[in-house]
Amino acid sequence: MTCLERLSAYLRENCVSYTIHHHPAAYTAFAIAASEHIPPHTFAKVVMVFIDGRMAMLVVPADTRADLARLAGVIGAHEICLADEREFAPLFPDCEPGAMPPFGNLYGLPVYLDRDLAECETIMFQAGTHQDAISMRSEDFIRLARPFIASFERDTRMLAGHF
Repeated sequence: MTCLERLSAYLRENCVSYTIHHHPAAYTAFAIAASEHIPPHTFAKVVMVFIDGRMAMLVVPADTRADLARLAGVIGAHEICLADEREFAPLFPDCEPGAMPPFGNLYGLPVYLDRDLAECETIMFQAGTHQDAISMRSEDFIRLARPFIASFERDTRMLAGHF
């Protein structure tokens, strides 16, 4: 089963309305938002990190960066560092590398959602490939993924090359 099939089944089982979007291959959240003609601040970008040695998923708007020091202060962590793709890709066998959805709960990972995305009416995110995305109501995402919500983005809107 592909990630898109798995997500679709999960959302249907939980009576969540969603839309699947197919777009030309894009490898950054910012590029996908542009391709879909949506504000990049409503596209959820996944950033994989280690928090005190344990893998976790951060979810921030496409046009920002995760402020790891700020998050560490908010959650009381001693150390947060970026994970390398070689370290997290095996956790997502049904996804293309770097195209995992923000549903860490489906992969046994904690999810930390930036407050700006939590306050959006709808969000869009990658659905396991570099050509597929899903949009849905943010409140449904929060209900299903059960993320820790905090403000931990560093605004870098309109800058290229952010993680």
